[in-house]
Amino acid sequence: MATNFCHLHTHTEYSLLDGLCNIKALVSQAVALGQTSLAITDHGTLFGMIDFYNECKAQNIKPILGSEFYISAQSRLDHSQKNSGNYHIVLLAKNETGLKNLYKLSTASYRDGFYYKPRIDKEILAKHCEGLVCLSGCIMGEIAQNLLLGSYEGAIQTAQEYLKIFPREDFYIELHNHHLEDEKKILPRLIKLSRELGISAVCTNDIHYIKKEDASVHDILLCVQTQKQVTDIDRIKFETNEFYLKSYDEMLEAFDGNNEFLDNTMEISDKCNVELKFHQFSFPKFETPDNLPPSEYLKQLCYRGLEAKYDNITDTIKERLDAELDTISEMGFCDYFLIVWDFVRFAKKNDIPVGPGRGSAAGSLVSYCLDITTVDPIKFNLVFERFLNKERISMPDIDIDFCNERRGEVIDYVINKYGSDRVAQIITFGTMKAKAAIKDVARAIGLPYFVADEVTKLIPYSLSATIDGAMSENANLRKMYQTDPKIKELIDISRKLEGHIRHASVHAAGVLITGEDAQNLVPLTLITNTLATQFEMKNLEALGLLKMDFLGLRNLTVIKNTVEQVKGDLDIDINFDKMEFSDQAVFKMISAGETDGVFQLESRGMKSFLQEFKPQTLEDIIAGISLYRPGPMAKIPEFIKNKENPKLVTYLCPQLEKILRVTYGCIVYQE
Repeated sequence: MATNFCHLHTHTEYSLLDGLCNIKALVSQAVALGQTSLAITDHGTLFGMIDFYNECKAQNIKPILGSEFYISAQSRLDHSQKNSGNYHIVLLAKNETGLKNLYKLSTASYRDGFYYKPRIDKEILAKHCEGLVCLSGCIMGEIAQNLLLGSYEGAIQTAQEYLKIFPREDFYIELHNHHLEDEKKILPRLIKLSRELGISAVCTNDIHYIKKEDASVHDILLCVQTQKQVTDIDRIKFETNEFYLKSYDEMLEAFDGNNEFLDNTMEISDKCNVELKFHQFSFPKFETPDNLPPSEYLKQLCYRGLEAKYDNITDTIKERLDAELDTISEMGFCDYFLIVWDFVRFAKKNDIPVGPGRGSAAGSLVSYCLDITTVDPIKFNLVFERFLNKERISMPDIDIDFCNERRGEVIDYVINKYGSDRVAQIITFGTMKAKAAIKDVARAIGLPYFVADEVTKLIPYSLSATIDGAMSENANLRKMYQTDPKIKELIDISRKLEGHIRHASVHAAGVLITGEDAQNLVPLTLITNTLATQFEMKNLEALGLLKMDFLGLRNLTVIKNTVEQVKGDLDIDINFDKMEFSDQAVFKMISAGETDGVFQLESRGMKSFLQEFKPQTLEDIIAGISLYRPGPMAKIPEFIKNKENPKLVTYLCPQLEKILRVTYGCIVYQE
């Protein structure tokens, strides 16, 4: 049953190590309580906005997008110790204009105002206030702080300052009641102030965890954040267990049955109607010579490359190239290919080693003709449609390997070409894996290091390893859990934090390139002095933004140094692009497992597989690398047996022979 109330002050796990709320579980609980809308207001960020929006839509509840901002007592540009005061306000987007202003304010809070916290000030707030609803903030809001200091006049003055920024109907006095003494002290005064100034008041709950019983786990999370133990006296600690997602009845009781304050939450909800737009591709425009249409310039470059690549250009090759160009043009990706061609060309002109090609992009004849890849898709019978086709509307994805030592030069070239305001690194989030969760929790609850070490040694070394998985597989761990109360406590708490977001960092390869100021399209953050998007890669792609992977590969550096040494010592020029890859001495070495330092062939398991497989052609190596991964790995015994005994190869139907001949009847590739 729907209730006439919604939560407008909510911290998810993207309030890093402060919010405990998993987004899916949070939205599910709101739905279970009959609430029809819900806001996200993480501390100083919009990190979780896209995931939150999608989850709300999936569960048929209205998403309200916002953030709890830190607002500096002085100028946001003042980064001195004397400027130590920060207040809190909540900003919620009413419409697309408000959303873009959220992006700009959040970006400015990091880029210009960061001093221990990302901060804005009233000056920049006034510039970007359109389309926003403002709540005066929690106990750390400026109005509340004035009242706590006994300055009713100061509170009135602050409220009037906000009324000069926001229309009266979009500014609300925020009321809290978590049974804190300070809140009880100022709540009547906040209500009095709202009545005197004619400003609507709205009640919120400062949600940091989903259910009341989660308070103790949240307390552990705060200890992890501050590197304290629960027994420490001088630490950040919530004084009550009231910071959870409450029902309508619980909120009504907290505010003495005053419906007005609850009704105003729905008034705000009705104002906030942001609809995110997905898969509306937004690329920078590539400047072509003589203002040629991008499709025409791309075609010219491709046919120039075609003549350089092939001695005998058949009608079949021309038809393949024209068909690819038609698809690329029809899907609106001409600029994309020109952008990639341009920075790859820069790298090669400046003697920066570039990989021959990676992933499905190697199936594109256009990529080959542009010299983005150096693998001939005709020779190896590669399929373009796996990379790009009209039936699957998705962004093309060309991952490029660069020499690890000089990758930064290519990124700098892109920044200089398109502008520093249009290029940003991409954020990624690290989560608490099983072992890390146990170590973090053990420190927080004061267990000795050797106890945590004893437990973590019983969990497999794997990124996919889970505590529950280890418990089901390891009898010793189960016994410790069943017989030692401290271990039981450790594991029970760790289970609740496992998978929780722990930190943000810069993605190793991803770079965003936009056709306008990036902050108009996505909020930016600052990570170790690097400007990065606040949305991770999958969400940028979903929004239709141009993401490029500039992969740094150490092996390319090693190869370059080796080629230069061979040239210097033996006066022999090595050009891998002109090789046939048919030297049997090389295959003999690989079949013997002598592959230390050979990219993708150097792990212990791969060496063992190669010794059994004994590849004799480049096609065999390609198949071997493809087989040695989850999924097709189960086909390895059949593959080897069929390779050694071709008469054993069978096909479900004659049509499959042409497709599966090179893999001895086994399905290995996605094609």
